[in-house]
Amino acid sequence: MKGSSRRQEQVAETVRQVVADALVSEVRDPRVGFVTVTGVHVSSDLGHAAVRVSVMGEDADKEKALEGLASAAGFLRAKLTGALRTRTVPELHFELDRGIEHAARIEELLADLRRESHD
Repeated sequence: MKGSSRRQEQVAETVRQVVADALVSEVRDPRVGFVTVTGVHVSSDLGHAAVRVSVMGEDADKEKALEGLASAAGFLRAKLTGALRTRTVPELHFELDRGIEHAARIEELLADLRRESHD
């Protein structure tokens, strides 16, 4: 996180750990199935946290997962209250991280090129 303070980084890491653990063990929303937390960016005032997630499945599944995460945001913020030693707990905003999809597509294109060069 370029230009961020050590405090922002600590809060971001705590948010990542707490949210990831809660998604695995406590969030029961069926829309939030195969969700992986890939990163968190916390604003400089610690009031907002952008939680980047990767979701397996089709675009419709991803939209449903984002809806489920938005629905669970209050519960997840309450979990953060006990873990953070800050005056305020960041408001959680969930966004899709398409990096894994892009990497898979690039790998697929490279494999196609390799096959073509061998033919």
